[in-house]
This record gives sequence, structure tokens and C-alpha cells, in this order.
Amino acid sequence: MKTLFGKNLKALKQLLVFRPPDGSSPFVLPEAEHKEDSAGKAAKDFDRATAQHTAMLQYARRVTAALEKVQTILKGSCRAKELAILKLELEALEEQKKELSPLVKTYSLENNPLDEHISTSLEVNRMALQRIYNLPDNKDLILRSIVIPATPPVTANLAFIDGLVNNQTISLSVLQPLMLLGKEERELYRDNLIQQLVTKYLPSNQVKLAQTMRDVTDSLNLGDTVIFFDGVAEAVLVETKGQEHRGVDRPATEQTVRGSQSAFSDTLRVNTGLVRSILRSSNLTTELFTLGVRSNTPCALMYLKSVINPLLVKEMKRRLDGINVDTVSDAGALQSLLGDHPIVPYPQSLSTERPDRVAAALAEGRLALLLDGSSFAIVAPISLFSLFHAAEDFAFSWIAGSFARMLRLLGALLTVSLPALYIAIVYYHQEALPTDMILAIGAARERVPIPSFVEILMMEFAFELLREGGVRIPGMLGSTIGIVGAIILGQAAVTASIVSPITVVIIAVTGLASFTIPDYSLATAIRLTRFIFEVLAALLGLVGVAGGLVLTTVLLCSMKSLGVPYLAPIGPKTKAGYDVVIRGPVFSQEMRPDELNTQDQRRQSSVSRLWKYKKPAGKEKGE
Repeated sequence: MKTLFGKNLKALKQLLVFRPPDGSSPFVLPEAEHKEDSAGKAAKDFDRATAQHTAMLQYARRVTAALEKVQTILKGSCRAKELAILKLELEALEEQKKELSPLVKTYSLENNPLDEHISTSLEVNRMALQRIYNLPDNKDLILRSIVIPATPPVTANLAFIDGLVNNQTISLSVLQPLMLLGKEERELYRDNLIQQLVTKYLPSNQVKLAQTMRDVTDSLNLGDTVIFFDGVAEAVLVETKGQEHRGVDRPATEQTVRGSQSAFSDTLRVNTGLVRSILRSSNLTTELFTLGVRSNTPCALMYLKSVINPLLVKEMKRRLDGINVDTVSDAGALQSLLGDHPIVPYPQSLSTERPDRVAAALAEGRLALLLDGSSFAIVAPISLFSLFHAAEDFAFSWIAGSFARMLRLLGALLTVSLPALYIAIVYYHQEALPTDMILAIGAARERVPIPSFVEILMMEFAFELLREGGVRIPGMLGSTIGIVGAIILGQAAVTASIVSPITVVIIAVTGLASFTIPDYSLATAIRLTRFIFEVLAALLGLVGVAGGLVLTTVLLCSMKSLGVPYLAPIGPKTKAGYDVVIRGPVFSQEMRPDELNTQDQRRQSSVSRLWKYKKPAGKEKGE
């Protein structure tokens, strides 16, 4: 025992008592130094001089090769074809000489390498890519030199990012046509080299030309393959995207009993294709943007050109162009960057993972944003009532759909006001309840030592903990643990006389009502509002609850979603259709939402069921 005690004491001393490190000192992250030191400046000057020297050396080698070729031609018989090739090569050398003059080279090396024009020298282009992509430390960028069989042979460099391209596509659409399918004699220098290669030897479905390194890097980051040719101040961008991605799956947060069962994926082009597969119209327009200075995330803006108000598109483009951040990696972050009221928790755009909801919104005259890498689309503008609509509202009869919507509104009202009403009545307005009920509540709270306000807050906090924990635990285990935890926690709290049974009932009803709100962001905002209502009820009673409702209404009236009033068609009053709270029959929804001011207000003809006015089958004239 003594030996064991001594070992434990020694271990405790090693744990608690400071001792200087035996070896080297541990790593401590120093403070960032923003001023460039002299050593760093000298290293940068050395790199700049090295790059300039290497480019000049490469140019000298090429001049030497050209002179040797001239010597060979002069010794032999001067053929017109060889002289024409030599002329083209000398012209390329002349262009390269201009780029390599000390003044131009110094100016270009001082600038951002992305702003440089593509050089006629393969070595210069390679060095530019090495600077931009931090080669050789960066192993993602692959550079490969090839020689295209022609008269004379054409030297080229390929560049692509491993992991973003399809290797088979590169082999079949780029390398094989250029290197192996050249049995016939190619005279690429006779005409425009790039034009001949693009029109005759590159079978890829998308081929573009680039003049600057910024165009090159943008395409490389998207998964394209870039081809530089010796003596040509342009690059060819070949579409070879092949990034691994998740396939189309069932919706995870917007599941429905009926209706479509497909959800967005993480790839932008797959998602735009899903929307277009539902809305097969030539009016459906998809514009592409790039967001994030460092992430360069592709973003698609979709709308129906003949329906949507052009000012909405113009305003959204203005906001997208005005985003100046390093990265935009999620649709939620993009929502925050585009919202009119960033400090208000109520969502000002709809976030959905269902292509059918996006297609329905586009048909109404709204627009949608899809971000590469995100499986959620952003729909704007919206109203508060749009957030209470579910994907399967139109899958059932209009009576069932309307009942479901009213149930969700009632659930939202209970979520925000029920605990506050309980606190107000217990503290200030006992006469509002029947005597028997208030006596029952008093008897249930007889052994509870804490005030009702604290009791409600404690149970609210416990419920939020269970909700957050259930979301973080993956799979079915999360919901199971949430339900079991709520039952055990509530029963134990009542048995220990920490809370009264009526409090457990109120919190349970409030939590259940919050689950009826279909939009998760709106449910979160309403839950936060509920805490403010509870404080107001504890301070002022029903007057505080009424004041909270008035303030919330004023706040919602002042909000806008992409310039459209948030409470339309109620505040301001506009012409309401049959798709706000009460969901009318499909054949009665003839007009688009009035607040959107679309180019074409009519959604369908006034008589959408023409068959009602025609004779039944078998009773046509003459039968």
C-alpha cells in the first residue's frame, strides 16, 4: 500500500508541479507581425530576380534553337513551307521578347500574378502557375508537358487539379486526340493554331479560350483542364469536371407523405438540372456568379424571365456583386449576407432542399439562389405566411391543406404566448381562470419552492438542451434519447417537487406546438421571441404580453424581403389570393401574388377546367 501511495503521490506531483521541459521548448503561437521584415523583403527580391533570370534564360534557349533551325534551312534547299514555319516562330519570339524586357518584366512581377496576361512562353506560364498555386508544396495542381505530332511538332503544357477532374475524360477528350490520333500530317502552323485544335482535334463538349491567368485559375478551380501552347498568348480551357459528389437523395428535413421524394444534392449543376427537370421552360434562366474572394464558390441565380419583375433580378445581382468576403461556404451564410435586416432573427428568405418547392416559387415570380456545395436553395422574396406553407399542401384536398396551415399558425401562436400567459395569470390575473382551476394550480404548486417564472425558465432551458442534444446525436438515436430524456426529466422534476405538473404540461404543449412550424429558421426565431414574452409577462402581466404582441407586429410590418413587405398581403393591404392562409382549390388560383408585381399576373385562365363545359364522352354530336 505504501508503494502504491508513493506512486500515486509522485504521479500527482508530476501533474500539478511545474517542471522545466527536458527537451526543446514547447510550441507557442507568436503574435502576428504585420510589418514586413528586411529578411522577408530580401527573399522576395531574390525570388523576383530568380524568376526574371529563368525567363530570360528560357528565351535565350529558344532563340538558340531558332538560330540553329535557320542555319539548317540555309544549308539545305530553301523550301517555302519551312520558311513559313520559321517566320511564324520568329514572330512568336518577337512577341516574347517584348514580354521579357526588363521594364515590362519588373512591372508584371510586382503586380498580382492573377492579373498577368498569358505569355507565349510555356516556361513563363508554368512559373506563373507555380507562384499562384504555391508549387511544389501544393500537390493538387498537376502540370504535364506533351508534344503534339505535327509539322513542326507543337509543345504544350496541360494543367488540372487532381480530385476535381475526371481522369478518363482527360485521357479520351484531350490527350488521346492530341497525341495519338495524329497519323495524318498536321500542319498546325499554316493557319490559326488554336482554331484548328478547337475545331478539329478537341471533341469535348465545352471548350473556351482564356487570355489572363485569372481566367485560367477560375477554370482550374472549377475542374477544367487548361492547355498552354508554345508561342501562343492564349490558353484553351477544356471542360473535364469530375468531382465526386453525393447523389440525389430523399429530403431529410422536409419529408412528405405524398409529393416528390427528391432533394437537392451538393453539386450546383445537378441542382439546377433538378429544377429544370420540373420546370421545362425556355424562359427559365440560370445566371452564374462567383462568390468569395478566396473560396470562389459558384452560385446560380434562377428565375423565369417572362414572369419575374426585372427589378428583383437587378437588385439581387447588385447584392451578389456587392458581397466582398473571403469565403461563402453555406447557403445560410449567404442568406445572412443578402438579408435586409441582419439583426432580426426572423428569416427573410426561404431555405428549402426540395426542387419542387423551388420550381413552384419560380412559377409564382420569385427567384432562387443555389450555391455549389450546399444542398439548400434560397428563395426570395417571401412573406411571413410563405414560411407556414409546406411542400405537401397541394398534395391533399384544399380543405385538408387549409386546415393544416391554420393548425401551424395556431401552433406558432401557442409557442410564443402560452408560457407567457401562464406566468401573467399566476402572477397578476388569477381571476381570469375559474376558481376550481386556479385552486388546482395552487394545490399543484404548494410544494414547489421556486417562483413560477423561474420554474418556466428552468423547464424551457431543459427542453432546449434536449432539443439541441437530439439534433447533435446522429440518426434515430437522437430522437429516441430526446423523447426518453424528456419523459424521465419531467417525471423526476415533478417527483422532487422542483416543478409543478401544470408547468410540465405547459412546456410539453409549447414544445409540441413549436414542431408544427415547417420552417426551422422561423421556429428558432419564435422560440427566441417566447423568452422575451415571458420576461414581459413576469414584469407587466397581460399588459406586457399585449405589448409584446404589438411590438412584434410593428417589427414584422417594418421588415422587407428583397424589397417586398414581409406581412403582405395584410400589411400593406394588397389583393390576396387563395394561397396565403386558406389554400383554395388549384383551379381557383388564377393570379400570381399581387405583392410581387410580376410581368404576367395571370397564372392560369379563368376557366382552367374546360372539360366541365364540354359534353361527356359518348354524348358528342352524332354518337
